[in-house]
Amino acid sequence: MVFSSESFLFLFLPLFLLAYYLTPVSYRSYPILLGSYVFYAWWRVDFLGLLFLTTVFTYLVGQKIGQYRGTARGRTYLAIGVIGCLGALVIFKYLNFFLDSFATLLGTDAAGLGIHWRLILPIGISFYIFQALSYLIDVHRGDAKADAKFVDFAAFIALFPQLIAGPILRYKDLEDQFRQRDHSLELFCDGLTRFLIGLAKKVILADAVAPLADLAFATDNPGMALAWAGAVAYMLQLYFDFSGYSDMAIGLGKMMGFNFLENFRFPYISRSITEFWRRWHISLSNWLRDYLYISLGGNRKGPGRTYFNLMTVMVLGGLWHGANWTFVLWGFWHGGLLASERYLGWDRKAANHWFALPLTLLFVLIGWVMFRAVNVTEAFEVYRGMIGLNGLIGDPDAWFAATRESVMFMMLAACVAFAEPHISAALRRPGDGMVVNADGTAAQATIMQMALTLAIMSIGALTVLKLAEQSFSPFLYFQF
Repeated sequence: MVFSSESFLFLFLPLFLLAYYLTPVSYRSYPILLGSYVFYAWWRVDFLGLLFLTTVFTYLVGQKIGQYRGTARGRTYLAIGVIGCLGALVIFKYLNFFLDSFATLLGTDAAGLGIHWRLILPIGISFYIFQALSYLIDVHRGDAKADAKFVDFAAFIALFPQLIAGPILRYKDLEDQFRQRDHSLELFCDGLTRFLIGLAKKVILADAVAPLADLAFATDNPGMALAWAGAVAYMLQLYFDFSGYSDMAIGLGKMMGFNFLENFRFPYISRSITEFWRRWHISLSNWLRDYLYISLGGNRKGPGRTYFNLMTVMVLGGLWHGANWTFVLWGFWHGGLLASERYLGWDRKAANHWFALPLTLLFVLIGWVMFRAVNVTEAFEVYRGMIGLNGLIGDPDAWFAATRESVMFMMLAACVAFAEPHISAALRRPGDGMVVNADGTAAQATIMQMALTLAIMSIGALTVLKLAEQSFSPFLYFQF
């Protein structure tokens, strides 16, 4: 089940919200847990067992870590918990990749090694495993308490708004909200607004530019025009698809009284790769920084070790996205850029150079080509096209297969991405921070609020109509 589906919008969500608000406040973790399990089981019932076992294992080990925190036994339980969680991730997400890579080194394939089974990747496993790991480490560090009720902890791990594609939550940020959180009509309406904005990003922008990206990456030896258009289209598709999901997750959280941290902050206005990673997939960037980079020593052990740590973190971050050499190379690319910027001090100097923004976007775009490609060969075919080795047009039939609609929406999406900070400011509640005077300021704010509400509802209606006429389109980050 996906947020941009009729079954979610008109069946699951209304029934869940009805059950949620009919349940007494102190027992609302139960409908959250049950609804989240139904949401996950809609994909595959059998892998719901893995989610439940991970939850029970993490909860029990966390209890022991809290009981023996600061002792050798506590550190032993932490090791058991980390190995157990990472073991599940490695087996289900990376075992096929390791076997295929090993077989390739031997000049054969998995079948040639006598292996005829393939493990299915459980949807969302990267996200809920990282949440489980952060809980164990935070309990060990004393940043989170191990006194949660099991139903609250299980609801946290399975929380359906962000279960499949983030943002990556931390129990220490939500433990107080599970004990007590605010519910109000204003908060619910704010959440609904945020949800509709995210849905519009996904359905109107991301899905509209997707055909152009798919065409470019599916074409053998694409010409320069198609290669660049396809790369830019994917750059925009990925952003509006993923940030749209995050907006919907944050909006759903607000409708349930939760406040999730932001996951995107206008990344395509970044003037350095360092700034880009402060703005892109913030929950993952912060997770890698707090639990991996700092654990490796961060920048406390000299410049050489700092560059190594940056490279290691980004390569592992790339591998987190998928079991493919394309993600490893994408991680090397960004790790190298981050290390280079730190060496040159570029992040501090970037604001003074007009070309910092286009240069950053170019570097990000080059990385997204490798990120999108099915394999390294396909990525280099697009790179060849981008530098003109396949001619300006390449195969005319391939170029003319691009629809005018997808090209127009690509230009619209680019405008929205660059203007998003101003759009976001305009969408804020007009009455916030305004002084009510006798000159009609309050009335003006009311009119602005009504106009804003009408505009958002119109966008929501347009999105639903667009959704009804298009085919199924899953979120890109579901595969991670």
